[in-house]
Amino acid sequence: MVGPQYDLLANPLGVVRSTFDTAISSGSDPTSLNGRDWGAIDLFRHFLSDQSQLSQVPLLTPATIKYVKPNTLVRFRGMIQDMLGNEFYVGTFKDGSVWRTNKFTDFAQYPIPAGSSVDTQIWERRLLYCVPIPGLSPWAEYTPDTVADVSMDCTSDQREKRRRGDDESSDMHVENDEVVEVSPNSKRMREGEHPSLAPQPQGAVPETASSCTSLVPGLNGNSSSCIVKIYDTPESELRLNDIFEFVGILTSDLELQDDCEDRDLLNGLSEDPLHHFPPNKVPRLHCLIHRKLSTLDFLQKTPIIELKPDLVKGIRESLLKYLSAVLGNDDVAAHFMLLHLLSKDQFAFDQVQARVDAIAVGKFSVNFTCFNKESASIFGKQLNLAVKNLVPFTHCIPLTVEYLNTASLAPKKNYDKNRLETGVLQLAEGSHLIVDETKLEAGTLNSVGVENASLLKNLMENQKVDYDFKYYKMEMATDVQLLVLSEGKSNILPADVIVPIRPSATNCSEAVSAETLEAWRWYLGTVRQLPHCMESGMEKMVESDLVDAIQADRSLSIQDFSRWLTMGRLMSLSYGETSMSLEHWQMARELERLRRERLK
Repeated sequence: MVGPQYDLLANPLGVVRSTFDTAISSGSDPTSLNGRDWGAIDLFRHFLSDQSQLSQVPLLTPATIKYVKPNTLVRFRGMIQDMLGNEFYVGTFKDGSVWRTNKFTDFAQYPIPAGSSVDTQIWERRLLYCVPIPGLSPWAEYTPDTVADVSMDCTSDQREKRRRGDDESSDMHVENDEVVEVSPNSKRMREGEHPSLAPQPQGAVPETASSCTSLVPGLNGNSSSCIVKIYDTPESELRLNDIFEFVGILTSDLELQDDCEDRDLLNGLSEDPLHHFPPNKVPRLHCLIHRKLSTLDFLQKTPIIELKPDLVKGIRESLLKYLSAVLGNDDVAAHFMLLHLLSKDQFAFDQVQARVDAIAVGKFSVNFTCFNKESASIFGKQLNLAVKNLVPFTHCIPLTVEYLNTASLAPKKNYDKNRLETGVLQLAEGSHLIVDETKLEAGTLNSVGVENASLLKNLMENQKVDYDFKYYKMEMATDVQLLVLSEGKSNILPADVIVPIRPSATNCSEAVSAETLEAWRWYLGTVRQLPHCMESGMEKMVESDLVDAIQADRSLSIQDFSRWLTMGRLMSLSYGETSMSLEHWQMARELERLRRERLK
């Protein structure tokens, strides 16, 4: 086991190599490892399980990347936008009598001897193209207290550089009782080394950073996406459009750039899948650990609050009052808006809610009607701002004929570049989408417009998006809350519930404190993750009510019953309860009655 003298933050590669050496000296056969972890990942996982240690790892953003050193530990939060397949690399090889590893690096620290394939093991790693989370609300963005938390001192004294001699067998030495890496960051696998890559001691600031533009040589300081290289992880754990926080080792860029044409190591075993991702624009992160993020992970200050009935009731009432004010003191519309905001992942386990015969059950899309251009400019704007204040991932589509005829809504596969080009509807799980139809006028849809209208309809009805792979379409399940604003019932987007709004005032919303907003966000994020069930006694009562409703109104459909059940469940969840009570079922039925009165 590696002791505390190793700096896991500043010298992660030293830790990786040391644990590898320990495993080999303990009897592990390097030829049978096949890329499996030998203890390094467990060490980092244990170290970073302490929140105080994790908080010291700089988060990679366009604002912080210029301060991060190469080959140090970094974090990246983003959405998996594309999966680029696998990459072959030399995982372990024999340097004389000593076994070396290249895991978690792009280049060998030592020259790889030509010849014996027995002493050179080829391993695989997965490649993910990750982007900033689409529609991330400003309050959910990472804002460090001070840039100094992640920046390095650009004027700090540099240690004396030295090259490793041919006779050296180790790249570590002890300095002041601390193990320090002193070999080149990324010794080239071919002979001619780039002159700007003179070996540096770990911790020294590269000369190229003297102006504080970037400590990662050659890397564009505006980089926002990232190539994440994945090891030791089952494919089922990482899916397209999932949001993750990856912690790993940032690769120095210049060597990657210089080596783009020098991929003959594997004798043409495969085409370079990263050919169209310039390393000076898209940094590489070798992932050590990762975790899927939830809504609560984006709160700046997560309150540790128990779900006590009185507390939940108080937060619920204050949020309802706020939503009512946003909607012109329309209490009925505010109640529907609250249920809508709680509909994310209510009945989900691994996929979007529960699915019966390929239909998403439990979704609760809403169509607010009776808008015109004037009222939409007031209440639509207020509603859009309110959603941005409450939900971490939000989007708004101002729907027009021109937009439908020209927009790229579906992701498309570009076979020339061998990558998936994103579309408007490639959204992160739990995103909120407002479609504003108030500016939609009469016009003719072309073939693109017809297809886009079909895509939006399929998203609303089935929570699925067709990805265009040119020769075929692939339906991808998604989880998006949809809210439609229109003058009359939308002819394009058949929402689960239509609610005519009845505002009685135009400017009744008040300023809200940051603490109150945080409480509302915590409430929405916590309550909508609660499980839900219906006790047998309540089931019989609901069945009896549904039979009575059919006898009173023969026009009722299965969609009506499904909506009532969903409203009852969401009403119970809005109070923090995990099973439907008679009181909340009756509240949902009364809310439905008020809505139907408006439709007459």
